[in-house]
Amino acid sequence: MSNKNNSSLTFEGPSCPVPYQHQKKIIMGHGSGGRLTHELVKNIFLPHFTSQALAAGNDFASVNLPADAMLAGSLTISTDAHIVHPIFFPGGDIGRLAIAGTVNDISMSGGKPLYITVSFIIEEGMTIEMLERIANSMKITAEEAGVKIIAGDTKVAERGKADKIFISTTGIGWIPPNRVINGQSAQPGDAVLISGTIGDHGIAVLAERGKLGFQTKIKSDVAPLNNLVEIIIFKAPSVHVLRDPTRGGLATTLNEIATQSKVTITINEKDIPIKKEVQAACEMLGFDPLYVANEGKLIAILPLEQAEIALHAMHSHPYGRDAKIIGYVEKADERERVLLKTIIGGTRIVDTLAGEMLPRIC
Repeated sequence: MSNKNNSSLTFEGPSCPVPYQHQKKIIMGHGSGGRLTHELVKNIFLPHFTSQALAAGNDFASVNLPADAMLAGSLTISTDAHIVHPIFFPGGDIGRLAIAGTVNDISMSGGKPLYITVSFIIEEGMTIEMLERIANSMKITAEEAGVKIIAGDTKVAERGKADKIFISTTGIGWIPPNRVINGQSAQPGDAVLISGTIGDHGIAVLAERGKLGFQTKIKSDVAPLNNLVEIIIFKAPSVHVLRDPTRGGLATTLNEIATQSKVTITINEKDIPIKKEVQAACEMLGFDPLYVANEGKLIAILPLEQAEIALHAMHSHPYGRDAKIIGYVEKADERERVLLKTIIGGTRIVDTLAGEMLPRIC
C-alpha cells in the first residue's frame, strides 16, 4: 500500500504520544504518510492482502500477465467506487462489495480478472476493529475470485467529512482472443437469461437501515461472478452480452443494452425470479423490483439455440441455481426499448430509472 506523501492535511507532530498497538480508532496521523500510516499498512492491510507486489513496498506494482495472454488477447480494465450505507449489511459489507463489484465488472467483458488495486478514504474516529473486519472480508472475497490485491493507498478525512469509509478499486483482467462480449452485440433472435432472483441486495441494505418497518431475513446477493461466467462461456461459447444489473436494476440495465445494440428487448413478468420477501417489501414501499439493485446477478444474452445449454450451466453453479430464461431480443421497430409482457396479459414499456431510488446502495 502506498504511503509516501499521501496526506494533504494532518494535525499531529512527527511523533504520536499513543503507541500504535494501543490505538483503538483511526486518527488523522494514520493518513500522514509517516510512522502511523506505515504501521496501519503493516498491521491491518498487509496481513490480509498478501501478494509479492504489495510486499515489495513500492508506490507501484510490477506484475506478470499469464503466459497465454502474452501471445494473444487483450487487457480489460475497470474502476469503481463504493460508498454503501450501512457498511455492514446482511450477506456482506463494503469490503466484499468492493472486491466482488470490480471482479464482476471485469468478468462482464468476458475477461478473466487478475489483479485489483484499492484506495481507502477512512474517517477519523472509525474503529481499528471495524477496519480489520473489512480488510478480512476483502481478503476472503479476493481468494474466492482468485484475484490478487497488488497496490493501494490510504487517506484519512477529518471527523464528519466522510461516512466511516469509502473504497475505490481498479481491476485488471485479460480477455482471451476471439472473445467479443459487450453491450453492442445483442442480436435479434437472442434469448435473455438472468442468473437468479432480483432485488435482494437493495432490499437487504434498506432493511439494515431500519427503513422497512418490519423484520426480514433477506440477505444481499453480493458475490464474485467470474467463475460462473467461465462456466457459461465454456458451455455456450457464443455469448453476445454479459452485464451485472447493479444500480438501476434489471430494467435500467436492459435499457442500456437495448440502446447500445439498437434492438428491442422483451421480457416476461411471469418468468422473472424474485423472492416473496423482496416482492412484499417492494409492494409495501411502492418500489418496482425491476429497478432495485443487485450485486450478485448477471444478465446473459446469447443465441436462442444455446439458451438451454447456458441455463443448465448456470444451474450447476451456486450463484446460478435460480437462473431463468426471461425474454428475447427483437429488431427495433420505432426505437430501441424494453417491453414487459405482464402477468395479466398486457404489454408495457419499461423505461430507464430516472433519479436515485435507493441512494448509497453500492
